[in-house]
Amino acid sequence: MNSLQKATFAGGCFWCMVKPFDQYDGIEKIVSGYTGGRIQNPTYEEVKSGTSGHQEAVEITFNPALFSYDQLLEIYWQQVDPTDDEGQFQDRGPSYRASIFYHNDEQRVKAEKLKQQLAQSGRYKKPIVTPIVPAVAFYEADESHQDYYKKNPNEYKKDRAQSGRDEFINEHWKK
Repeated sequence: MNSLQKATFAGGCFWCMVKPFDQYDGIEKIVSGYTGGRIQNPTYEEVKSGTSGHQEAVEITFNPALFSYDQLLEIYWQQVDPTDDEGQFQDRGPSYRASIFYHNDEQRVKAEKLKQQLAQSGRYKKPIVTPIVPAVAFYEADESHQDYYKKNPNEYKKDRAQSGRDEFINEHWKK
């Protein structure tokens, strides 16, 4: 029996990074939070201001016997603009940059392999700049940010529609 594992992904606003993963057997838990910064227990305001060095991210607890890390990576790459190192869609600044935070060497190797395949695919006109870096401390965001798409469906839909994320996904992945 496989034990549960964690995967951590930054892809712009964490509100938009929960729903794509939150529909599969084997995904045990998805937590919105912050990682990669300089201070402990940052607040949403500190992260959003860009002064803490953190990125908004999701930490996914998954059962690899039911849903593999490769499958998580495939979903992840389809949610972000991997050519943009200034943020994601309407959310600009360092706290909204896309990154993959690996928890072990196997995750690193898989993430780098898929990144290379994507870079060679010709899908994007610009180079892929999404970093793959070691996972560091992850801080859970306030409860108001957890499962935002379920708790605030109208606000979530409005924010997502304004972001340009869906148009980008359709342009690059729905062909």
